[in-house]
Amino acid sequence: MKKQHFFYAIFAYALAVFYLASTTPISPHEANIYYSSSDIVSTLMHWGESLVGGFLGLRIFFILFGFIALVLFYKLSRKYFIRETDAYLSTAIFMILPGILTAVTLANVAIIVLTVVLLFVLLYENKQRMLLPLLMLALFFIHEASMIFFVALLLYGLAYKDKKLAIGSLAFLIAFIYLAKGIEIGGRPSGHFVEIFGLYATVFSPLLFLYFFYAMYRILLREEKTLLWYISFTALAFSLLLSLRQRVYITDFAPYVMISVVLMLDTLNHSVRVRLPEFQKWYRRGFYVVIGFLILTALVMVFHKTLYYAMDKPEKHFAKRIYNPYELAKTLKFKGIKCFDTDSERERLQLRYYNILSCSNE
Repeated sequence: MKKQHFFYAIFAYALAVFYLASTTPISPHEANIYYSSSDIVSTLMHWGESLVGGFLGLRIFFILFGFIALVLFYKLSRKYFIRETDAYLSTAIFMILPGILTAVTLANVAIIVLTVVLLFVLLYENKQRMLLPLLMLALFFIHEASMIFFVALLLYGLAYKDKKLAIGSLAFLIAFIYLAKGIEIGGRPSGHFVEIFGLYATVFSPLLFLYFFYAMYRILLREEKTLLWYISFTALAFSLLLSLRQRVYITDFAPYVMISVVLMLDTLNHSVRVRLPEFQKWYRRGFYVVIGFLILTALVMVFHKTLYYAMDKPEKHFAKRIYNPYELAKTLKFKGIKCFDTDSERERLQLRYYNILSCSNE
């Protein structure tokens, strides 16, 4: 990707992100965090609303984290690719992943975790180790599922004989066990294994996820295993194993697998550039199909509001839980009704954000 095209993509991306953040009503997950939590996500939502206001205010700090993550990802890509054009392409693919678009435009902890993980990997690759313990400590408190990250660091430290990294990550894992933090593991064998593939398909887009799975497996068998690979592969393996027994929350794993875009492009380059031009065309055609489908998926997300209102049966739309309470609140206000009872706790919190309280509290 040329530098000029990359900057066009950044401009279009920024427009899309601010449009989505400012026009998408508060989601059930956001409403629950806003009113029922006191963690860093809730704090940033309240700060943003006091500074900017509206839907954009709720998400302004997460947009900031999103753009910081893009800068860090670009710098990390430059460590992997000799050609600057490859770094531009890798970053462009990364920023239009459905999982990234969602993480940037809706208030959630995933984009904060992603930024911290990218900074950690970049500092480690640059041999700037002084701040690493602080980043590990931050992840320990911010994200309970970060035990996946520390398992990956431990495995990498043992494989490459990095004693400080292995001991540090082991100490945090012991702290997870001692404080009974981390991912809850339980249940009995159930049918969530197929479901996790569907969830990953929504994070990457279906065709790109298939290539992600292939790239992780190929690196496992024959390529150099970097810290980036250990983090992504460990998250993938844990999620697949856990899905055999319980429902898996993709937000626990997404920040650790989405950083693998640079590995996927690097794997593709190794496959394509060792071949003569006449034998590269099928690889390039496959690449264009995958990226075309990814762009189409991103456009569906950007214009999901238009699609929602254009559908004959919007109750089948994936964003119905966001727009139904918003439309209900507008209807109630138009009729002069100031309270409404609902069986859904999260819908009640969404209506509360629109100043429609429960009638039982009136």
